[in-house]
Amino acid sequence: MPVAIHATEKALLKVFNNDFAFSIPAYQRPYAWTKDQASELLTDLLSFLGDGSEAVTDANPYFLGSIVLIKSEDAPKADVVDGQQRLTTITILLSVLRSLFSEKNASRLTKYIYQEGDEFEGTYDCYRLKLRERDEDFFRYYVQCENGLDKLCKLDTFQLSDSQKNIKANASYFLEQLGQLSEQQRSRFSHYLMTCCFLVVVSTPDLDSAYRIFSILNARGLDLSLSDFLKSEVIGSIPPSQQEKYTKIWETEEEDLGREKFQELFAHIRMIDRKAKPRKTTLKEFREDILPKIEPQKFIEEVLKPYSDALEIINTANYRSDKDAETINSLLRWLNQIDNFDWIPPAILYFSKNSHAPEKLKQFFTDIERLAAGLFILRADINDRIGRYAKLLAAIEENVDLYALESPLQLTPQEINRIIKTLDGDLYLIKRIRQYVLLRLDSTLSQGEATYEYPVITVEHVLPQNPSEGSIWLEWFPNDEERIQYVHRIGNLTLLSRKKNAEAQNYDFDKKKKKYFLNNTSIVPFVLTTQVLQQSEWTPAVIEQRQEDSLQSLRKIWRL
Repeated sequence: MPVAIHATEKALLKVFNNDFAFSIPAYQRPYAWTKDQASELLTDLLSFLGDGSEAVTDANPYFLGSIVLIKSEDAPKADVVDGQQRLTTITILLSVLRSLFSEKNASRLTKYIYQEGDEFEGTYDCYRLKLRERDEDFFRYYVQCENGLDKLCKLDTFQLSDSQKNIKANASYFLEQLGQLSEQQRSRFSHYLMTCCFLVVVSTPDLDSAYRIFSILNARGLDLSLSDFLKSEVIGSIPPSQQEKYTKIWETEEEDLGREKFQELFAHIRMIDRKAKPRKTTLKEFREDILPKIEPQKFIEEVLKPYSDALEIINTANYRSDKDAETINSLLRWLNQIDNFDWIPPAILYFSKNSHAPEKLKQFFTDIERLAAGLFILRADINDRIGRYAKLLAAIEENVDLYALESPLQLTPQEINRIIKTLDGDLYLIKRIRQYVLLRLDSTLSQGEATYEYPVITVEHVLPQNPSEGSIWLEWFPNDEERIQYVHRIGNLTLLSRKKNAEAQNYDFDKKKKKYFLNNTSIVPFVLTTQVLQQSEWTPAVIEQRQEDSLQSLRKIWRL
């Protein structure tokens, strides 16, 4: 007998109700959405809602995606196979809204977080979302319970798991942003959230069929893609006598770039044209806003081909020229190590306009690497990045001076000060940026001659975090408070071309140099590590001097 599969689009008020009692199974990964995703969600919701000039019912509806559940038809219990991140984040959002409302409005929101049992209906008291066992009590006490958020904001993150840190960070972000709205604005937003935001709820009674649905929804195979639909649309609009010619151009570009990168190209083209986050599907934006403005032949010749060629060079760092090619390719390699790709649309646009002008490319990529690295170090969120690069796209198109102080390509004095402060702080604790910064520094110290094609590169403390009793470290750093001020800063960090050896991390300095920082060949691949090996002792004065020298080098790299 075939398994019943149900898929229904539901407004959130029909999702967070007595029809569902969501539970995150133990096999699911922990809650992983960071402030980036939370910021993107809230910004999108507020953008779709609008500024209040129209009724909520007239605002654009917002599609939150799909969730996949293991659920029988006659019981509310629902194991979440896919959709944990969205359901958890929405619950955090509802709890934040409740905490900001007056008592009357707050009680209205509680019903979406907590089900009050009714013996006549055969229901029972329960929270509508139950997280994995490890985080269940934490989430209930600090998020779902009334007044829990006050306690959450006071927690020290030091002892929290990564998922709990994400919960706290996202709740704090929502509190900060929604706290700036008036009660009336929050009420309007809550109305929109519950009535105009939709999830497709896919449910099936067994795990096997739920997993198959999940796999299909998340497939990355060779099924029809955006580029296939657009190819049909664009080529189909060209006179039949020319279709073969343009089909060949299209398919050659897809083959050269690779299918996955070719799909990404259309997102970059969309950004270059629209200069904003999408408010419709990419296909709809191409059909309604991009393709009608240009003849199909010109789209292929003047947009698709030059942008595809530019993206291929950017991705592979393989620019060829008799002048400055090595410098440009080095900058492209550093750009490709940054953890986002929002810089790529302006890079494509500028490159396509100046592909035969290496002097211009060198100047531009020097400054866009500076900007991208600066935003990376500052952990700018996706909305800030997209807004900045949208302004840069407009500046490139308008041929304004990109190197004037007020240009969006240039870091502001405030940004420079914040970058310096970050670099001069506990860099080791900022996991995402520490290796990039140290490799960039090491490359400069080696005068660009170092290569970093090692399977593993790790960041290591010289002065250990927890020195052993009786060690030389405690003679050099007898004061605990003073020692901790040095441990995580650049002056005390170096690089290893292999995994850390936990047993060796607390060695005394001389032994650590011989057994930990030297590899089997006695050839040290990093200048930063060579600097350590050249020291006879590792005292506060050594770290302070190294800190100052490192900061000076980094300020020179990025003109800070």
